Amino acid sequence: MVTVEAAVAVCALLAVMALAAAGLTAVIEQMRCTDAAREAARLAARGERQRGEQVAGEIAAGASVVIHSEADAVRVVVGKRGPLGLPLTAEAFAVLEPR
Repeated sequence: MVTVEAAVAVCALLAVMALAAAGLTAVIEQMRCTDAAREAARLAARGERQRGEQVAGEIAAGASVVIHSEADAVRVVVGKRGPLGLPLTAEAFAVLEPR
């Protein structure tokens, strides 16, 4: 026979497991945003800005990619909403390669 205490314990355990899964998913998505920003910055520094945006969109699906060109450098910001609505952003910086 299942008691009320056991039922509450099972519900609490499920809630903790769901939050842990959401946290792990957020970490993985943050890593994808970081990888996407780094790759887009590298490609944009080589003069392949459109390819950088495309690749970043493939690495971090559903993310917004903003590439800022400065005097001799490129800054890329990748952002998206993670699990439970957490805002996830990553930024990468690269110096333009000489032509």
